[in-house]
Amino acid sequence: MEILYEDAVVISQGEKPGEPTLITVNCPDKAGLCCDLCRVILLFGLSICKGDGQTDGKWCYIVFWVVGKPSTRWNLLKQRLLEVCPSYFSTSEIDYYKPENQQPRPPDVFLLMFWCSCDYEGLLHDVTEVLCELELTIKRVKVSTTPDGRVMDLFYITDTRELLGTKMRQEETIHCLKNVLGKALISCEIELAGPEFTACSQGSSFLPSAITEDMFSLELPNKHRSGFLAPNPVSITVDNGLSPSHTLVQIFCKDHKGLLYDITRTLKDYNIQASNSNHVPFIPRKGNCEMDLFLIQADGKKIVDPNKQNALCSRLRMELLCPLRLAVASRGPDTELLVANPVELSGRGRPLVFYDITLALKNLNTPIFSVEIGRHMIHDREWEVYRILLDEGDGLPVSRNKIEEGVRKILMGWE
Repeated sequence: MEILYEDAVVISQGEKPGEPTLITVNCPDKAGLCCDLCRVILLFGLSICKGDGQTDGKWCYIVFWVVGKPSTRWNLLKQRLLEVCPSYFSTSEIDYYKPENQQPRPPDVFLLMFWCSCDYEGLLHDVTEVLCELELTIKRVKVSTTPDGRVMDLFYITDTRELLGTKMRQEETIHCLKNVLGKALISCEIELAGPEFTACSQGSSFLPSAITEDMFSLELPNKHRSGFLAPNPVSITVDNGLSPSHTLVQIFCKDHKGLLYDITRTLKDYNIQASNSNHVPFIPRKGNCEMDLFLIQADGKKIVDPNKQNALCSRLRMELLCPLRLAVASRGPDTELLVANPVELSGRGRPLVFYDITLALKNLNTPIFSVEIGRHMIHDREWEVYRILLDEGDGLPVSRNKIEEGVRKILMGWE
């Protein structure tokens, strides 16, 4: 027995060039659904320029207006959005058909290892772009340059299509890498990762204490400091008088890439749901965004506890001011770029962070000597930390401030 639910997601292209594409989602509701949808949209490199939604707690209707690249694979996007939508059976009595009752098996992790005869500016970004196009998710990276100029890359990756264990999929991956790297590629192998992945995934056990305290503080800064964005107006107000059943949270802030994802992942982590028959508009205006959220707790009640209200508003304000942490610091005699993003409680990191970092450094003509990606528990919160040691060779082509500014602009979508 099979239920067809392709109409749960409908994608309608704009009638004129430059007009936003309309994505309509009509399916059973679940906690965190909007976060999951926003994450997929962000993963495909699209920007949400407007959003709206309704739900009665069981069924939802969500609309996104998005803009992005002409090369966007819309059919594939629809497939990935459908995969995060609950099935029809989640609102029926036929429990034994529910996919949600089956615990998903963790994806297999593969080691992609290759040698290049030489390094060149943008090599790492070119490889990252290939892997993203193939829907291979980068979990960890270990990149190093030997004294003779050769480059060894170790990518720990998972396959969204779950086919990387097959010979055909491995050959496709290697072929795509050869097309990009050309004669510089010496060798390339793909194999199932062993126990070394667990050790690698924990990252370096040492992070400079000064950077740890400065970058990963959960308190709002009184002044601009390392890792935090320049001050921008953020207004968050709570109103329990307008709706008899929901808490209204009104947000006004500066727009940035993935803003709606940052808001909805925060609500998901707090187990709070935007659930009402009223509209939930998200409208960027002149670089700023306005949003009205009608919220309920997991028990279906308003958020009336002042402590819970303050905690939620404080976390939202922090995520809007600084969804990613960034610093350029000294690592011995060398220069290191550090970028960190919080990990969802579900265990998923922010999409395309490494892609954006490598793109920014490529645009700045700044070569990369080595890379470490790992996860760290800091202040009782898990962070995904990217440590990029820059190749200073004859000296950095731009100043540290320019590097920090350039990387931040790409990450935040302000380029």
